Amino acid sequence: QVQLVESGGGLVQAGGSLRLSCAASGRTFSGYGMGWFRQAPGKEREFVAAISRFGGTTHYADSAKGRFTISRENAKNTVYLQMNNLKPEDTAVYLCAADVRGWGTATASREYEYWGQGTQVTVSS
Repeated sequence: QVQLVESGGGLVQAGGSLRLSCAASGRTFSGYGMGWFRQAPGKEREFVAAISRFGGTTHYADSAKGRFTISRENAKNTVYLQMNNLKPEDTAVYLCAADVRGWGTATASREYEYWGQGTQVTVSS
């Protein structure tokens, strides 16, 4: 079992930045690939970014490329999502998830076994 807790969300103006954190507890953090997803009201959950067990592989949704950066610190059991140049369409609940295969290429929700509760990001225009 892995428990995941997100933090760092909030209200920001368009063009601003936020850094989300996801703290993990339970089993060995470095045994999991990690991902970030988001879900806006009335929309399906959407892949944002993924990272492999030791950070050597990352993968991004087209909407995140060039603006968002996923990283991890295994010594702190934490994965981050740095979000720059935020847009109103980035408004959503952001969730982190753990993938036991750990390759950093999983983009579908069903490929992740453990989920956090999410943190709200609101971008005003």
